[in-house]
Amino acid sequence: MNDRLRCQIHWQRIVPCLVALFVICLMSPAKAETWADERTCQGCHSSVYQQWQTSHHARAMTAPTRAEVDGLPVRFTLGYEPLQQFLIETRNGRLQAYGKAWDTERQEFFHLYPAQADTPDHPLHWQQIAHQANTQCIACHVTNYQKNYDVETDTFRSSWQALGVGCQSCHGPAQQHLDWAAQTPTAVNLPNFGWSLQVFDAEQQLQVCAQCHSRRSELQPFQPTVAIHDQLLISPLTAELYEVDGKIKDEVFEYGSFIQSRMHQAGVVCSDCHNPHSAQLQAPGEQVCSQCHATSEQQHHFHAADSVGAQCTSCHMPAKVYMGNDWRHDHSFSSPNPAQALALGHSDACLGCHQDDDPSTVIAAFKRWYPKAQPRDGGYAVALFKARNGQDGAAAELLAQLQRDDQPAIRRAALLSELPNYPSTAAQREVAQALQHQDPMVRRAAIEVLPSLFQGSVLERLWPRLLTDPVRAVRVTALEQLIAQGRPLQAQQVEEYEQLQAHHLGTAQAHFNQAMIASLTNRHDQSLPALERALARDPNYLPALVALAQMREQQAPAEAQQLLRGAQQRLPEAAELTYALALSLVRQGQLPLALTYLKQATEQAPDQSQYAYVYAVALFDSGRRTEALQVLRDALDKSPQQRSLRVALLQYTQDERERIALLEQLQAMNPNDPLLLNPHPTRRTP
Repeated sequence: MNDRLRCQIHWQRIVPCLVALFVICLMSPAKAETWADERTCQGCHSSVYQQWQTSHHARAMTAPTRAEVDGLPVRFTLGYEPLQQFLIETRNGRLQAYGKAWDTERQEFFHLYPAQADTPDHPLHWQQIAHQANTQCIACHVTNYQKNYDVETDTFRSSWQALGVGCQSCHGPAQQHLDWAAQTPTAVNLPNFGWSLQVFDAEQQLQVCAQCHSRRSELQPFQPTVAIHDQLLISPLTAELYEVDGKIKDEVFEYGSFIQSRMHQAGVVCSDCHNPHSAQLQAPGEQVCSQCHATSEQQHHFHAADSVGAQCTSCHMPAKVYMGNDWRHDHSFSSPNPAQALALGHSDACLGCHQDDDPSTVIAAFKRWYPKAQPRDGGYAVALFKARNGQDGAAAELLAQLQRDDQPAIRRAALLSELPNYPSTAAQREVAQALQHQDPMVRRAAIEVLPSLFQGSVLERLWPRLLTDPVRAVRVTALEQLIAQGRPLQAQQVEEYEQLQAHHLGTAQAHFNQAMIASLTNRHDQSLPALERALARDPNYLPALVALAQMREQQAPAEAQQLLRGAQQRLPEAAELTYALALSLVRQGQLPLALTYLKQATEQAPDQSQYAYVYAVALFDSGRRTEALQVLRDALDKSPQQRSLRVALLQYTQDERERIALLEQLQAMNPNDPLLLNPHPTRRTP
């Protein structure tokens, strides 16, 4: 699944999940769960109810705070402060998040997206599917959200129990608890006082918060009684989402950041710092930290008392602006390290505050104040940086980090994802062990690299077990790998995956996934209608455009190429379309014209090494060896970690000095690479 489909609107600053006394995952078998009127909770719980009423959670989605914006009638308001975004109802029950928001601090409107998004056909225009709140946003702004999408009429009849994130969003359906409360004392022994949930441990509290405070894809509507990895695909620590040291980069919310932290490893949970009902800190300012830490004295931070530099959050929870004006703090609780930050290119609290100072001055001061300071991550960031940049010692440091018992699971998963560029027997052993790891995120990462490190009968023996893993997120990941490989599948293997797509049918991606499943299960008559449905919902959904062109190419190649060219005119910067058109021309034997488009795709996406690789192969096969070699050299300079580029260059070059240099570089990065056991791959001639 494509977890980039996400909410584009504001989510409150540093707010916790609503967690309190009666929450954990133990089902009460007495009767079916029923949702209650949220207002009834205040009858017995007036104190916490009053705290909640003024919280950001209670105001997450409200009746319109203004009648219209730019002449458009406002249906609902999302968020409270520092910004409010407005939902406009359009065709067939769609609620679209408008591209202009209200700054509650400056008391003025501002645009959330670039100027070109004002044109209706732009992918970021507010009427496009990227801003369809029914499928991306509302679930975390109301209680008991139901999309209620009708695929036949392409209509939403979305509903919810209550506006805002209410009591039952975290405690679960309350009617049985209310029934218990109304009974005579003879009913006192009803399990869990009538709740479906009971007091829970640290991980289970985090699970309730993570339903919204995480970068994720949904596997089902959230239920507090179901384990997190059975209902969410948590996004990994990719270079697009997180900095190399694990700090937040894109809009990832808090969960993925927090579970990397030493706080998490020590058992700290959201409610240790945040009041679960008011969503405010448990104590004012620095006092929330001094509940556990007694290091606020000047000799710890070396800044003037009451200055910004003396605040715990300034150094250990640096913030970034999202949604135009919303400062959000990093929750990995890192420590500053300006020297490492300068070397690896990640952000740093010291360098961030002292932007007008020479970095060497900042680093010198830091070393003077903290002469014994060492990276708190035990070398994780350095290992990941070396792996992603093809530096000397990359493989050894990756393996060393993977062998640490104290490595947070989400970081272990990030390290595993780099192994395909550093194959070895040891790498295979790490992946095999990771498939047995207790954490589903680690198993998912291992599955994703399997096809790159194992082949043939080994893979065939593994897939049946992986497809029946006890955790849904792992099963889905395994099946997606088989789909990506284009392997034929049996109907019973995809039943759960098809149910997942049914949950997301308001999106183009779900219909595209249905098309892929139909094709791989020999239901070809269902593939084309599914692709057409995908493009009806989002005419710019690139995977469906490319798949439809490939399907049409079998009968009408010219029509397929015209489809891609038309899409190119609408989306001139989409390198995927240029690349797809080039491959179509290759398949039709039009190699000279295909080379033109391959060159264009490579220029449009210089960091996409696969495009450069295919372009170089096509040039070489056309007899243009010199150009092919230069394309590979340029691409390898940009992406020295990409093993496929190095192997191709070794095959094509006739310069023995270049071959020796390439092998020496490989030896320095990964001395156990299988290629070094046979350093003379078959040389190709055009």
